[in-house]
Amino acid sequence: MRFFMELLNGNRLREGYTTGSCAAAAAKAAAQWLTEGIAPEFSEIVTPSGRVLSLEVVPIEPGFCGIVKDSGDDPDATNGMTVRARVVLGESEGEITLAAGEGVGTVTLPGLKAAPGEPAINPVPRQMILTAVREVIGKRSAMVTISVPGGEERAKKTFNPRLGVTGGISILGTSGIVRPMNEQSIFDSLTLELNTHAAQGRKILAVSFGNTGEESLRKAYAIEGRCVMQSGNYIGYLLDEAVRMQFKRILLCGHPGKLLKVAAGTFNTHNRTGDGRKEALCTQAALASVKTEIIKQLYKSSTTEVAMKVIKENGLDFLWNTMAEVTAQRCVDRAFGEIEIAASYIDNNGEILGFSLKAEEFAEELRHEK
Repeated sequence: MRFFMELLNGNRLREGYTTGSCAAAAAKAAAQWLTEGIAPEFSEIVTPSGRVLSLEVVPIEPGFCGIVKDSGDDPDATNGMTVRARVVLGESEGEITLAAGEGVGTVTLPGLKAAPGEPAINPVPRQMILTAVREVIGKRSAMVTISVPGGEERAKKTFNPRLGVTGGISILGTSGIVRPMNEQSIFDSLTLELNTHAAQGRKILAVSFGNTGEESLRKAYAIEGRCVMQSGNYIGYLLDEAVRMQFKRILLCGHPGKLLKVAAGTFNTHNRTGDGRKEALCTQAALASVKTEIIKQLYKSSTTEVAMKVIKENGLDFLWNTMAEVTAQRCVDRAFGEIEIAASYIDNNGEILGFSLKAEEFAEELRHEK
């Protein structure tokens, strides 16, 4: 969302940085200490969003540095923790290997972005770490171990135990930046952005939930204009405001992990607020006479990714079109029928899984929007 940081009185909420950014900056500092003989005071990295961060280094010993996590004005479970990286250089050219140390979890169940048995370091932070270290050591091989003292205890306050991540926290982040989630400021931001579209006379919008969703939406439907906005977790509020401002058509796109909640009637998709994904999916599977054993597999899926795999392996891809229709109708009901809404389920690679009847029609119109 482009205006999450803006308040109507002109003040700004302070952003923070992710555990992924901390890990990358710590690893770079540790590598610099080994190659330059002195610990840097600050470690500079470029985040995936293009922002440059210069983070204060906690020197521990040569090849071993930390960065204190700062979540900004919306402290999360990992705020104030020290994310550490130990770098051991190899004797020759080669790969950089990542390992989980104290307080970093290990994945035990399928369906997450890291495979079972691997450190709970998501792909984007993993690449950030590798890029940061490679910038310092060139082609040389290295072992990088990420640790977070107190991580195992702190992880109990997260969803890691339910996701099958044991032994600590996950190293996360897609943009490298933590944006405050003050609810009223988000509402104000959504209203402000909708106002800018309305002021241009726009009557149709494409809506995603976040940065990754917007990238997938644009890739899937080749939409290049400024007609795409992000709702964050607050799709219900966005729809209410879109009705008030008399928008006429919305194409809602997202990963099943978000859209299945909307199909269940959950219009605040934050994981602490509501769910209903399994119930929505299994209900439609049952109505389609899917075998009971497969429905049980869907219901027992630990993550949406696991459920997606069950659907694919059992030739049930038609369910995504069904879920898209259900999702679209839920949104139309929320808007009291005053907006036409189409829905499209898209995976993180920008591949369309299923869509409601008017999705392509709306996408074609959006492709011509400036």
